[in-house]
Amino acid sequence: MAERDLRYPIGKFKREDARPDRRLHHIEQIEAAPAELRAAVAGLTADRLDTPYRPGGWTVRQVIHHLPDSHMNAYVRMKLALTEEVPTIKPYDEARWAELRDTRTTPIEIPLGLFESLQQRWAHLLRSLTPQDFSRTYRHPEQGTVSLEEVVAIYAWHGRRHVAHIASLRERNGW
Repeated sequence: MAERDLRYPIGKFKREDARPDRRLHHIEQIEAAPAELRAAVAGLTADRLDTPYRPGGWTVRQVIHHLPDSHMNAYVRMKLALTEEVPTIKPYDEARWAELRDTRTTPIEIPLGLFESLQQRWAHLLRSLTPQDFSRTYRHPEQGTVSLEEVVAIYAWHGRRHVAHIASLRERNGW
């Protein structure tokens, strides 16, 4: 399988998926992501957790830590967009975050639990919003204006994508 395919096992995000008629489905995917992640990593040994999901890619352990890191940033950005007029958000260097020592030393139960709590909290927020709230936006210095409708769709896809990285690695390696 080509490296490009390994990076996008469920395909690249499609902006046209960010639609009101898909919103509930995206919220449900956000809610389901922690259980899907737990299932994908169940029973993996330390050696397997430290295996890259693709050549040159992050290890399974790094992916486990990346998901709550990334989704926490998205959650905060969403709260800013809900409480400020088109705030400019601060990007972060996810690759450097993935290299920090805590990613190598923190037991995976901690980011798994954090991801579960975060996604539950986020889903409660999303279910409390009005249809008009989803049209609110923030300004990303690299991506331009992003609506909350897009954020929900992106992060539903994002969780599925990283779970698929782990599941496809397990399948390829017969784990």
